[in-house]
Amino acid sequence: MLQLNGTVLMPSVLTLIGIPGLESLQFWIGIPFCAMYIVSLCGNFLILVIIKSERSLHEPMYLFLAMLGATDITLSTCMLPKMLGIFWFHLREIYFDACLFQIWLIHTFQCTESGVLLAMALDRYVAISDPLRHATIFTHKLVTQIGVGVTLRAAIFAAPCLILIKCRLKHYRTTVVSHSYCEHMAIVKLAAEDVRVNKIHGLFVAFSILGFDIVFITLSYIQIFITVFNLPQKEARLKAFNTCIAHICVFLEFYLLAFFSFFTHRFGFHIPSSIHILLSNLYLLFPPLLNPIVYGVKTKQIRDRVSKAFYFTDAS
Repeated sequence: MLQLNGTVLMPSVLTLIGIPGLESLQFWIGIPFCAMYIVSLCGNFLILVIIKSERSLHEPMYLFLAMLGATDITLSTCMLPKMLGIFWFHLREIYFDACLFQIWLIHTFQCTESGVLLAMALDRYVAISDPLRHATIFTHKLVTQIGVGVTLRAAIFAAPCLILIKCRLKHYRTTVVSHSYCEHMAIVKLAAEDVRVNKIHGLFVAFSILGFDIVFITLSYIQIFITVFNLPQKEARLKAFNTCIAHICVFLEFYLLAFFSFFTHRFGFHIPSSIHILLSNLYLLFPPLLNPIVYGVKTKQIRDRVSKAFYFTDAS
């Protein structure tokens, strides 16, 4: 690394300090984080195994749930092992290019999860509003195309963030990152150059993907509620509404945390950095933890398969 006018020219290594202000507590903070990671891995892997092994669950809703589980596993895995290395073993250094790759992975799988949630909302809308045509619309081929499409969309939209950092930002005030993982704005703020283009692109990606998805998810559920309340029988209304409860819980949990973290990075100057970074960590850990719990509790087919699996385990 070259020092030039008090700045660092294209650093090869960055230092992640974890949670600033809470360095003395990071060892203990890592314990519940690790527990959340293990529970989320077990829960999501269990759902994937159940959906794969039960042919009756090879339906669009459960296939999208499997995509969500795979995305959650990958999202938490691409950031938590390094975070625990910082908290427990003081392994704070990371290569600059590896840091950019982590940014790309995190943003790609965040946006992929948003796309899968949109697909699940549209699936529920068609299933409730036009149940007779649901099977002909949401074929396995379409489900596969949606999965590939939302992943490619996320990967392509996230890539320019790295290109803009790599090509535009040559001088950095410091190589110390006040964060526990490589977050886009945390790296951009280190630059000693004009970063307006980087910020604008970050806003563009957030509103063109997360904003687009949240609008259409909201519209889908509005239409679902209108259809449900127009059903003649109370039992039918309750059954239809109950199938959407899990989706709504996951939808609210994901987007509320996402937009809180996003806007805090840009406008939450009055929020202590330790609180902000702690909540940013929880934003990446909570969805993978809660999604299998929510769907396991609220989805009868999943719940029955889990109970059956543990019943036979105990019996043996």
